[in-house]
Amino acid sequence: MATPLKKRELQEKNEKIRENGEDTSSSENEDNESDVVEDLGMEIQVDFEGRNPQDPDYHGIKTLLQQLFLKAHLDLGGLTDLIISQNYVGSVVKQSDDEDASDDEDDDNNDVFGITTVVNISDRQVEANVPCIQQLRDLLRQLASEHATDTVNTMIKNVLENDSAPLGLLINERFVNIPAQISVPLLENLVSEMKRATVKKMPFNFSYYILICKVYKQAKKQSNKKSKSKRKNALEEPEILWSNPEEEIFAEEATFSFEFSVEKDTDSGLSGTWSENDDEMIPYRRVLLFESSKLQPIIDKIKNQLS
Repeated sequence: MATPLKKRELQEKNEKIRENGEDTSSSENEDNESDVVEDLGMEIQVDFEGRNPQDPDYHGIKTLLQQLFLKAHLDLGGLTDLIISQNYVGSVVKQSDDEDASDDEDDDNNDVFGITTVVNISDRQVEANVPCIQQLRDLLRQLASEHATDTVNTMIKNVLENDSAPLGLLINERFVNIPAQISVPLLENLVSEMKRATVKKMPFNFSYYILICKVYKQAKKQSNKKSKSKRKNALEEPEILWSNPEEEIFAEEATFSFEFSVEKDTDSGLSGTWSENDDEMIPYRRVLLFESSKLQPIIDKIKNQLS
């Protein structure tokens, strides 16, 4: 990703402002940066890259998992440790190293902006005595039982219990301001790493994947219109906003899916600045189940659409 205005350039421009005698105390630095960018008509962009998860990424990965699973009964610390332990598969999104960066800026590179990986949650993995795997399986059973149709519920339970059809939990999580284009190299790299791991007899040859997506829906509005209008509105689907836009393509190719509201598990809907005229967006989770053979075609479709 291009970087029209680097952080160092921004600092140099602030230095010029200070030289002109303007008051630029440390508490106003961020405001000055914004003013400079606005005056120049530019956007600040950051270069990102994917790297294998490492121990220093623990807190960043755990934070991303927290925003996906919220208050679910799940040992996120254990899941984070598992992701890091299998660092030969999966990537974290971090800020690219800047050769000109000062030592004071090195800490910024420890921030994790995204995680794309897969975890084997097949029944056989429970024997490895990893509690978070059993918790993930129990969570999926519970969610399917409470929110899925009978057909989908039966399918998910069958997949969970079928040792001959290994199941992978695909984790594709990042902060909301990271562009969707970054998903293509991350997913392509994940596929390549899974193939290499499978050659080495590691348990990454899956028959199915489950992906949990973050979506937001418009809150339903009360109306005093005539019954005919009400019937018409009832047929209209509420507007859906995908936190990760590429996951809508996964949904189109999914074999089965179900969704549920997490409004009670989060303090707010979608982060950002809202006005009185904005429609309220309710947070949901959509669970997708799809065959492993569809993963590469899905990635190709995402690449074509994003290009």
